[in-house]
Amino acid sequence: MLESINSPHDLRQLEQGQLEQVCHELRQYIIEVLSENPGHFGSSLGCVELTVALHYAFNTPYDHIVWDVGHQAYGHKILTGRRELFHTLRQFGGIGGFPNPEESEYDSFISGHASNSISAALGMAVASRLKGEDRKVVAVIGDGSMTGGLAFEGLNNVSSQPNDLLIILNDNNMAIDKSVGGLSQSLVNLTTSKTYNTIRYKLYLFFKKHGIIKESSKGFILRFNNSLKALLTKQHNAFEGFNVRYFGPVDGHNVKELVKILQDIQQMRGPKLLHLLTKKGKGFVPAENDATIWHAPGKFNPETGERIIKKSLDEPQLYQDIFGHTLVELARQNPRIVGITPAMPTGCSMTFMMHEMPDRAFDVGIAEGHAVTFSAGLAKEGMLPFCNIYSSFMQRAYDNLIHDAALQQLDMVLCLDRAGLVGEDGATHHGALDLAYLRCIPNVTIASPLNEIDLRNLMYTASQPHQGVFVIRYPRGKGELKDWQRPLHKR
Repeated sequence: MLESINSPHDLRQLEQGQLEQVCHELRQYIIEVLSENPGHFGSSLGCVELTVALHYAFNTPYDHIVWDVGHQAYGHKILTGRRELFHTLRQFGGIGGFPNPEESEYDSFISGHASNSISAALGMAVASRLKGEDRKVVAVIGDGSMTGGLAFEGLNNVSSQPNDLLIILNDNNMAIDKSVGGLSQSLVNLTTSKTYNTIRYKLYLFFKKHGIIKESSKGFILRFNNSLKALLTKQHNAFEGFNVRYFGPVDGHNVKELVKILQDIQQMRGPKLLHLLTKKGKGFVPAENDATIWHAPGKFNPETGERIIKKSLDEPQLYQDIFGHTLVELARQNPRIVGITPAMPTGCSMTFMMHEMPDRAFDVGIAEGHAVTFSAGLAKEGMLPFCNIYSSFMQRAYDNLIHDAALQQLDMVLCLDRAGLVGEDGATHHGALDLAYLRCIPNVTIASPLNEIDLRNLMYTASQPHQGVFVIRYPRGKGELKDWQRPLHKR
C-alpha cells in the first residue's frame, strides 16, 4: 500500500480502515532503510501514527506542519514524495536528515535545532489570518524540545493575538516526566466533540445572562472552559495557565482516533494544545527498551536488533570519548570540577562522568542558554564547570556567554563538540561559525587541539587557575592516535 502513496493526496484517497496498514508498512520501511543507512531512528518510529493522521486530516501542503527537531519527520518525508529517495538520507546529493523548505513544499520550516516550532508556527498562523487565508497551522513539538526556553516564550505569546494554532505535544517520556493525572479517552472524545463545545458555550451564555459571571477581561471564555473541565476532572495542567485550550493526554498510537480528534479539533477557534502519549522506538522492541541507544544507533540487523559496531580500544577513539574519559580523570584530581551538558550526555560522552560522579554532572535539557548561565553561576561560587555544547548549538547561548560569563571574567571551560564540518548532519549542525562569533568577545581564550593528546592537554591547561572563559573546540568523529592516554601536560 505504501508504494502507491506518492503524496498526501494519495493518502487521503484511502479509507480510514486502511490507515493502520499504512502505519505498519511505513514503520517497517523506516526500519529497513535505516538498518543499512544510519540516521535518527527511535523518534520517527514513535510518531508514525501521528504523521499519517496529520497528512490524512489536514490539507497539506496548503495547511502547514512545523516539525520540532526534524528527526521526528522521516515518515513525513516518505509520505510527501520522497519515498524513492529515502535510501539517500543524509548522504551527499541525497535528501537531508531534517525538514528544509528548499527540499520540499511540504517542509514548511527548517527544523534542525529544537524548540522553535511554536514561535515559527504562531508567526505563520498570524500571517495567514492577516492575509485572510483559511490555512491551518500545526506545530509538532516533542522529543526534548519542550525543555527549551524558546518553546515557552512562544507558548506565552500564543494567546496574545487571534490565531487558530494547533500545538501537538508528542510526549514520549524522553522529553517530559510522566504525566500527572490525565483525562480518560472518553473524556477526550467528549471535549473535542461539537456536542461538548456547544453545551459548554450555552452554559457560559446562561451564566452570563443571569449575571452569575461577567466577561471583564480577554480570554475569559477560555478560563471558564478550563475551570469547568478542572471541576469535572479534578485536574489542572500548566498549559491551560497560558490560556491555551488543552486536550489530552491521548494515545498517540491509535491512528483512527487521532484522525477523528484532529478533524474535530481543527474546526475550533483559538489556540489549542493536543497532548499525545507515544513510545519512542515504537514497533521495534530493542528501540522501545533502550530509547537512548536507539536514538541514532548506526547500522543494525533489522531481524535480530543486533547493532553492527566496529570499535575497540586498539583503534583511535572518538574525540567525544577522549573528552569524556579526560574529564573524569581531571575531576578525580580536582573536586571543584563539574560537568554540564544541554541534553547531549551520550552525544558528548558526559555519561562517563555521570556514571562515576552523578552528583557532579548535570544534564539541563535542551536549554543551551541556561547551560551557560547555570555554569556561570557555578563558576561565580568557586566551582570549575566544564560545559559541553555542540558548536552549532552554542549559537543559541551567545548572549549568555557574553553577558553572564565573559563580562564577569568567570573561570569556566566551554567545550565545543562538533566544531567545523559535521558531514551527514548537514548545514543546521555545521560548527563552522564559532571562531568568527567567539573571537570578538572579551575575556575569552579559544583553542583548537592538534590531536587527541592535545585535547587532553588543553583540558588539563583549562583546569588550572585562569581568568575568563576557556573555549576548546574539537571535531566530530575519530582521531588518529591509538596511544592517546599519555600523562597530562600544561600547554
